[in-house]
Amino acid sequence: MKAYNVDNFAVLIGIDWADKKHDICEHPTGTNKYHYTVIKHTPEALHEWAMDIKQRYPEQKIAIVCELKKGPLIYALAKYDHLTLFTVNPCAVAKYRQAFTPSGAKDDPSDAFVQVEILTLHMNKLSVIEPEPAAMRTLSQLVEYRRSLVQDSVDLSNKITATLKNYYPQALEWFKEKDTYIFCDFIQKWPSLTAVKKARKQTLLDFFESHNSHYCTVNNARLDSIKNSMPLTLDEGVIVPNQMLVEVLIMQFKVLLKGIEKLDKAIKSAYKAQQDKKIFDSLPGAGPQLAPRLLVAFGSNRARYNDAAELQKYAGIAPVIERSGQKMWTHWRYSCPTFLRQTFVEWAGFSIRYSFWAKAYYEQQKAKGKPHNSIIRSLAFKWIRIVFRCWKTNKPYDESTYLAALKRRGSPLLKFAINS
Repeated sequence: MKAYNVDNFAVLIGIDWADKKHDICEHPTGTNKYHYTVIKHTPEALHEWAMDIKQRYPEQKIAIVCELKKGPLIYALAKYDHLTLFTVNPCAVAKYRQAFTPSGAKDDPSDAFVQVEILTLHMNKLSVIEPEPAAMRTLSQLVEYRRSLVQDSVDLSNKITATLKNYYPQALEWFKEKDTYIFCDFIQKWPSLTAVKKARKQTLLDFFESHNSHYCTVNNARLDSIKNSMPLTLDEGVIVPNQMLVEVLIMQFKVLLKGIEKLDKAIKSAYKAQQDKKIFDSLPGAGPQLAPRLLVAFGSNRARYNDAAELQKYAGIAPVIERSGQKMWTHWRYSCPTFLRQTFVEWAGFSIRYSFWAKAYYEQQKAKGKPHNSIIRSLAFKWIRIVFRCWKTNKPYDESTYLAALKRRGSPLLKFAINS
């Protein structure tokens, strides 16, 4: 990663962002001057400001620091070659301000000033926003949006389940998986037990057949249950409002499912075009959902991380060790990109089913009495180191090669696996 210092820039700028306007502190290097301005949050205003800065400091580099890593402001400024964007943790700004303003007074220009001061004194410790190629940034946004929509679908599924339990619990027995079109279409067509009991047997069979449910045993069990089921309640004061709510929720659910399908197609297409695809396809248990997320987690810039430890810390997988006097304790890393940490932890959990050594490690730690979540995080820590090596050398992961390496080192992990 390229190292920067204050002398590389003609001016240092701090931006305290907001939805409608941005407070700016401008500090020409080598001077004691600070100039404060306010600009509107519009594409036109941002462009005019960026071009004005370029004209005032022609052929020179300009450093900007902000409490953001992405978002509209970053997207707007990243396209200008004369701007170098640094990011600072909002907590660092707040604590810095608090240290020198005991009264607790706060105003936006002072926040922008604090950012400039941090940039001046600690530029070598701040992260530079170096945008990935457009194709990688597209894939990055797609996988993150998909994960968010999947969580929305889980929340919506739970609401539907809770509502059906109030008046129509049998439908939950007939369809074990709720995130399917057959479940949604069934509830839309027959939103109550009374409605489905009126349906003819052949109508129900045709419905199941049209939704590719061809298992006679399953379909016959559904038909028998429909015929013999008793209503949970006959109270219209319960049935009517709950039925109306379910119908609304099901419509929302179908839109979400279609949206996730659309994103899946876009992700598949964008992922297929990536040169590093072969590396992440080789990872045990990654599959079509997690392989693109893992590729995005590492990115395409091989110089971004000097070693695996940097990524382990940035992703929040590496634990934090604190000391005070003679005491020492370890805790979860609080500040990190949540989606990135989720990606590594989720994949580590899946890898246990597909990787011999990962399963052996899990069983070994479990035998020591370690809790499940701790084991998965430790496994993710190990996996990052392994995949980092594959990523740096541009070679796919090979389980047999890694097992051979464990054998050469005389790893107790293999002995545990054989004995268990």
